[in-house]
Amino acid sequence: MHARFGIPDYATGAAIVAAIAEAAAAKNHHPSITLTTSYVDLSLISHDVGGVTQRDVDLARAVSDIAREMGLPPSPEALGGLELSLDTANLAAVGPFWAALLTGNADAQEGDDIVDPNGRMPVLWFQSTDPHDTPRQRFHVDLWVPHDVAEQRIAAAVAAGGRVVDDEQAPAFVVLADPEGNKACVCTCLNR
Repeated sequence: MHARFGIPDYATGAAIVAAIAEAAAAKNHHPSITLTTSYVDLSLISHDVGGVTQRDVDLARAVSDIAREMGLPPSPEALGGLELSLDTANLAAVGPFWAALLTGNADAQEGDDIVDPNGRMPVLWFQSTDPHDTPRQRFHVDLWVPHDVAEQRIAAAVAAGGRVVDDEQAPAFVVLADPEGNKACVCTCLNR
């Protein structure tokens, strides 16, 4: 779960971060918060179970209340998460290489994902595929956006020369291609 709140100044950003930290401490939860000069980003996940739990939902509601009280509207159109995906028929062979290259540690693999413990690299995940000899696109981009802005983002990409390749799984994801056929997925949390 992610949120972004625009802030008028740094002091306001620090104030909302402090209020969120207090609410999180009261719920014994530890969100990731980023403060910049123009926005505050918040990421909620229960790391102990590797997913979103009721704790996250409860804290998200508290954060929404705090932001509303401070007059800070959410900015879902500004959110996006980037994942890189590599098609592979042999995760055991390629996973350690990519983990070592991206993080310096061949063991930085969690299931099908390479996760940088420092949070500086986007997630690289491996999509299982059948073995093949024919050259084809092996990497693709997964862009995660809030479900209420996905159609707008897809329309903008199509207007800029792209095309929809596959929308059978919408709204979970829609596959797009650029004019040269390079593919990307616009992903949401719906229908997963």
